[in-house]
Amino acid sequence: MPLPDNPRPTTLRTARTLVAAYMAVSIATVAAIVYLAKQRPDQVTPQAEVRATIVALTSILTFVFAQRAVQGRPRALLRLRIVVAVLLVAVVGVLFFLALPKWMVVEQAVCGALLLLTALLVFRPAADATSPSS
Repeated sequence: MPLPDNPRPTTLRTARTLVAAYMAVSIATVAAIVYLAKQRPDQVTPQAEVRATIVALTSILTFVFAQRAVQGRPRALLRLRIVVAVLLVAVVGVLFFLALPKWMVVEQAVCGALLLLTALLVFRPAADATSPSS
């Protein structure tokens, strides 16, 4: 039985799926940058290259934390919560303060939505087994 302040295992599995989608989008963005740098260099900025690389690397780390949280490791859940919160703030900052190509602004918005949904899940405590269901 999960601790009262921890999400249910099914909730953590859903969060892991969202993080996997975030990781896939992030890695696809790096691939798109490699392609666009050769085909359409006007669509790639140095800021986009750096941002995409950082996001892809942190998405892999975030997935590792999510996987370990699903396995029941409490420290991994703590790490996942911290990383998701920090990444959400970073995505919002990027969207408002960093000049990126329009396609990458859309990509960052998608990543932000995936992270927001993940945060809603990992910060939501499991329902108390003694309370009535709604």
